[in-house]
Amino acid sequence: QVQLVESGGTVVHAGGSLRLSCAASGRTVSRCAMAWFRQAPGKEREFVAAISCSGGNTNYADSVKGRFTISRDNAKNTGYLQMNSLKPEDTAVYYCAARSDGVVYTLSHYYNYWGQGTQVTVSS
Repeated sequence: QVQLVESGGTVVHAGGSLRLSCAASGRTVSRCAMAWFRQAPGKEREFVAAISCSGGNTNYADSVKGRFTISRDNAKNTGYLQMNSLKPEDTAVYYCAARSDGVVYTLSHYYNYWGQGTQVTVSS
């Protein structure tokens, strides 16, 4: 089992930056792909970014490409999402997810483990 806890969500002005963290416990996630999803009010959960076990393979949604960077520190069992040039449309609850192998997927149902989410609000 893997437990995931997100942190770092807050209110930020448009154009600002924020870094989300996802701390994993229960077992090492060094052999787990990790991902970030987000869900805005009234919308379905959507893929944001994903990273392979080693960090050598990443994937981004078109809407965040060039602005967001996903990374991980396996020694700390922690994943990160650096968000720059934030826009009001980035406002959502951001969820960290992990799966039991290293394959990177963009669809949420491939991920076994989920955090509780952290709220990011971008004001205009």
